[in-house]
Amino acid sequence: MKLKPVLLLIFLSTLAYAQKKKQNDTPPPPENAIAAKVKGMKAYDGFFDFYYDEKQDKVFLVIDKFATEFLYVHSLPAGVGSNDIGLDRGQLGGERIVKFDRRGPKVLLVEPNYRYRAVTENEAERKAAEEAFAHSVLWGFKVEAEDNGQVLVDASDFLLQDVHDVAGKLRATQQGSYSLDRTRSAFFMERTKSFPQNSEFEVTLTFTGQPAGNFIRSVTPTPSSVTVREHHSFVQLPDNGYKPRKFDPRAGYFSMSYADYASPIHETIEKRFITRHRLEKKDPSAAISEPVEPIVYYLDNGTPEPVRSALLEGARWWNQAFEAAGYKNAFRVEIMPEGIDPMDVRYNTIQWVHRSTRGWSYGASVTDPRTGEIIKGHVTLGSLRVRQDFLIAEGLLAPYEEGKPASKEMEQMALARLRQLAAHEVGHTLGLAHSYASSTEKLASVMDYPHPVATLANGKVTLQNAYDDKIGAWDKASIAFGYQHFAAGTNEAQALEAIIQNALKEGLTFLSDQDARPTGSAHPYAHLWDNGSNAADELKRVMEIRAVVLKNFGEKNIRPGTPWATLEEVLVPMYFFHRYQAEASAKLIGGLNYRYALRGDAQPVTEMVPAEQQAKALDALLSTIAPASLMLPEDLLQHIPPRPIGYTRTREVIKVRTDLTFDALGAAESAADMTVSLLLHPARAARLVEYHARDPKQPSLESVLDKLIASSLKARPSAGYQGAVQITVNDVVLNNLFRLALHKESPAIVKGVVYLKLAELKTALTAMEKNTTDQQWKAHYGYAVSRINTFQQSPGEYKQDELLPPPPGQPIGETLFHGCPEY
Repeated sequence: MKLKPVLLLIFLSTLAYAQKKKQNDTPPPPENAIAAKVKGMKAYDGFFDFYYDEKQDKVFLVIDKFATEFLYVHSLPAGVGSNDIGLDRGQLGGERIVKFDRRGPKVLLVEPNYRYRAVTENEAERKAAEEAFAHSVLWGFKVEAEDNGQVLVDASDFLLQDVHDVAGKLRATQQGSYSLDRTRSAFFMERTKSFPQNSEFEVTLTFTGQPAGNFIRSVTPTPSSVTVREHHSFVQLPDNGYKPRKFDPRAGYFSMSYADYASPIHETIEKRFITRHRLEKKDPSAAISEPVEPIVYYLDNGTPEPVRSALLEGARWWNQAFEAAGYKNAFRVEIMPEGIDPMDVRYNTIQWVHRSTRGWSYGASVTDPRTGEIIKGHVTLGSLRVRQDFLIAEGLLAPYEEGKPASKEMEQMALARLRQLAAHEVGHTLGLAHSYASSTEKLASVMDYPHPVATLANGKVTLQNAYDDKIGAWDKASIAFGYQHFAAGTNEAQALEAIIQNALKEGLTFLSDQDARPTGSAHPYAHLWDNGSNAADELKRVMEIRAVVLKNFGEKNIRPGTPWATLEEVLVPMYFFHRYQAEASAKLIGGLNYRYALRGDAQPVTEMVPAEQQAKALDALLSTIAPASLMLPEDLLQHIPPRPIGYTRTREVIKVRTDLTFDALGAAESAADMTVSLLLHPARAARLVEYHARDPKQPSLESVLDKLIASSLKARPSAGYQGAVQITVNDVVLNNLFRLALHKESPAIVKGVVYLKLAELKTALTAMEKNTTDQQWKAHYGYAVSRINTFQQSPGEYKQDELLPPPPGQPIGETLFHGCPEY
């Protein structure tokens, strides 16, 4: 009996040992497959978690959101530095809605086709539209590991691709054939981050090849190796709380559109909405209310003073428009705090960008393709703009008098332009398009392109009011249309129409790029870089200022100690000071006044420009090619020597036929061709024919050509320098007549008129040759007759002369390095 407890103890000990042994023999649960794969890598948690393998320079992405759409944006945070190539720091590359789709061992990055939709609750109808049009698969990933519905993929090849098409851009701009060199490319981890609503990836990419153009040579230390940085953003899409606003062509906004195949037959299939930020009042019923969330922009903290203050002030002008629309503190501009990445799509940014040459500034946006909601405003401002306005002021004011300090008026004018520029480009990122009629309506919008307003006071030029200093009346109307938040129960369509009608009653007109940019366009009010309510009157005024400036031009236009040859840089914007106003005046000839009129809105639809206005414009244009207008003072010509070493000729100075020396006749040739080519544009000639046929009071093409020829080729010959300029102008006119007759866009009726005028001209010139004893003029008339003969005999084989072009005009800017090669 006493042995029983001992046996029990032995039994229990044996049982415990057996259980412990069983536990020790059981293998541990398997380690998480993803965790095992990324062990030792640096983790980044956020919208998409990812890991960086420093040893292999690879990024592994964790995908836990399948069939969930998000926004994919690529950009160029570190660019090439040449406006001509067009690969600038901070350039956005467009946005796409994408989603991950698991297919067995693969994950596809799919871009649905939002251009074609069926907006309906009917799933079958939606699917029918979806399956009717192609989608795009942007990439295919191999699954490296997976756990609990999450998969791990190696995203390195996807992120290290040339998604911004830098190689294609270099090839398209004829800079060379470059390809991506992966051995010289790597992840840029300083700007690779993940946040709750977005994940950001940045890479350094090197492109190798043989440079073929001077643009790339001028900005790259070793042109065979071009290194930039490209950025990828994965962004959570906004919620569905945004309400799209219908597009109206009269309101001044950019549009987004799609085809809705669920539209009833009696409705248009194309749906159009404006692009704008989300902005709502806290109290929609209040006349003035704070916003639920303000629109905030951040200015590049690398911007220097006094530029920084000017840009802040100009960008902040927009708060005037939002206040007029009933908001309090709805729009703010602040200096970018440390830690904010300008490529982060959560922040609206204004970047200060350096280039080697003058260039455009840009207002771009990241927009939700589904709705038109602007997610990020992204402004790029070129730093050389302020220097070019300063250069223009040097030309106008001649400020460098011996022993006297230079006037502050130049800097004040340049900073005034920067304020306007900041407001203009921010306006684009608010959704606003160019408004090119505003300069004729008392500067009604900062969305026009303003030319500096110079005035004469006691025979001297002043720039005290060169640029506007506020938001215009049209800007306030546009912001009201796009951002006004209406109280519950308001008929929004009627309220928006009332905003448009009030603007029309105030005499405000909206016309944009397609009406203003083409040199053959017809609108009498839609122009770039012009001023004044009447283009011809303003051209006359501008020519008066130009005459005063050129008469007094000389050593006071350059700083003491500067090479005399650099007078030419300052001379160019003065000699061609009238170029944009001449463009505006030319549009009156064969011009058509029209509006973006809607049926029932009581706007004028079309009306031909009155004949008397066209006659005034023609006289103003012909004054710009009068020899006296194109001649330069002899004292000035004696003070422009060939370029010294280190100051080679750039594209920003006047083109010459005289090798190293300044070419006064070449300057006259360029300026004359600038005007005559505008006047004899094929589209303008065709309108002259048509409008005169429809209304005999309108000027005919014959009458315009007769007046042009009478003021040039048939004019009384002059002697000396003036005579040489007159002959140069005559050659320009004759070349443009040939050009118009041979142009593929010229209709037969236009060609017939030009052929007739050339025949008449040959007879007149033959007689003029016989009646002169001046050898220079006899040679000129004889050569002109021989050219007409050659043209008449074989017009299809006639080779036109290449006239010297003026230095580039738009955008107003300059070359930074005087020593760079001409291109």
